[in-house]
Amino acid sequence: MRRIVPACLLVLALASCSDAGSQAGPTSAPVTSSSAAREQPPPAPRIEPEAMAEYDASAEHSPNLVPVAALTRTSPFDTHAAVGSDLAFTGDYAIAGNYEGFTIYDISQPERPAVVSQVRCPGPQNDVTVSGNLLFLSVDLPMDGPGCDSTTNLRGGEDWEGLRIFDIADKRNPRYVGAVDTPCGSHTATLAPGTSPDVLHLYATSSPGRVGGTECVDIAGRISVVRVPVADPAKASLVANALIMPDGGTKPAADMIVGGCHDITVYAPKRLAAASCLGDGLILDVSDPVHPKVLDRVQDKENFAYWHSAVFSADGSKVVFSDEFGAGRSTECDPKTGGKWGANGVYDLAADGKLTLRGHFKIPRKALAPKTCSAHNGSLVPVTGRDVMVQGWYEGGVSVIDFTDPERAEEVAWFQRGRPPVPDADVPGGVTGGSWAAYYYNGYIYSSDMFKGLDVLKLTGLPLREQRLTEFNPQTQF
Repeated sequence: MRRIVPACLLVLALASCSDAGSQAGPTSAPVTSSSAAREQPPPAPRIEPEAMAEYDASAEHSPNLVPVAALTRTSPFDTHAAVGSDLAFTGDYAIAGNYEGFTIYDISQPERPAVVSQVRCPGPQNDVTVSGNLLFLSVDLPMDGPGCDSTTNLRGGEDWEGLRIFDIADKRNPRYVGAVDTPCGSHTATLAPGTSPDVLHLYATSSPGRVGGTECVDIAGRISVVRVPVADPAKASLVANALIMPDGGTKPAADMIVGGCHDITVYAPKRLAAASCLGDGLILDVSDPVHPKVLDRVQDKENFAYWHSAVFSADGSKVVFSDEFGAGRSTECDPKTGGKWGANGVYDLAADGKLTLRGHFKIPRKALAPKTCSAHNGSLVPVTGRDVMVQGWYEGGVSVIDFTDPERAEEVAWFQRGRPPVPDADVPGGVTGGSWAAYYYNGYIYSSDMFKGLDVLKLTGLPLREQRLTEFNPQTQF
């Protein structure tokens, strides 16, 4: 049994502002832990304003994808350690994960976004999932406890990693309400299709790579299922470690410890899920969220190295799987690497759940070399009569892709910045900047730039359908 300690939150409630440089101090002193004081790591170096100005000046874009707003990360997230991660949306708010915590943005006026609050809660990579007034943070690195006052614990022995839970009913004052320990941690989390409005199920997926203890070996070929009673989220619990690959999964490299899956995308209308499992792509029947069933499992060893994430077409007849070749640490978008590694694979999805590879897509801008670039997180764009998605490509920026013809997918719009002027050694994982994730939400594209912060982009020239969502987790498609 792993120990539970109280959370210690530093909540920074900020007044409404559109100036990216505006800051305010905490509204109250942080809650202190009842446990003994922990030895804190030395502060990370802060990003120099000159470096950010140089990064901003490097921005380029196609005529039909125009940046309309950008917010620079502010204290306490203005350090090289505070790498921006995933996004989720609820009402007029965007929530951005960060290796050091999370930020809630007011996007009621998309071209004038404002920071509402920031919560410092270290725990890579802090991918975010939202449902109603509940926010979930995925932590995939051993910590010395589940609270926000914890620090990384790479010494072995007693540790914690998994899902943290916050009540965000008051967006200015998010409140920690609990945590669930999951084997080998939660790299990402996905809301499963609901069977009851009173209970949530999340798939917590780990991505241990070349490190990890016994738990990471034991979880190979499995995904963790967490049950959350909405009325009492503190009672959330791990209810299953569902076995979907009895052989443990295909290893992208011989020395890797393969966890359950890197990421899962649910297609709710058909109760299906596309699971990207490092060396495998799977289609799951998730009608019973606690007991997913495998309908198909494929590999693409000639073109794919690291199955990362997936996007369904609007009608569920296609799936786009992404390859995070090099795990985001090496150069992929250059002529030397070629046209497929670090790219997307477009698959037809039959009624029985079987996958057929139809084609590949990789961003075509060779000027990217020698940047760090590979396919990463994206979502559908609602375009009448066509299959279109937007996607982050690290330093490759944001790409809008038409995959209506899966054999001839093409880029139809793009936005990117240059390489941030900082050494890779300053940043976890060696990734410096660019778009971690880019998603379409209620008329605009929002991108989480790992170095900059939040970008808001306006797409034109396509027959966009009117769409008004009240909540959006890109890993759960409705």
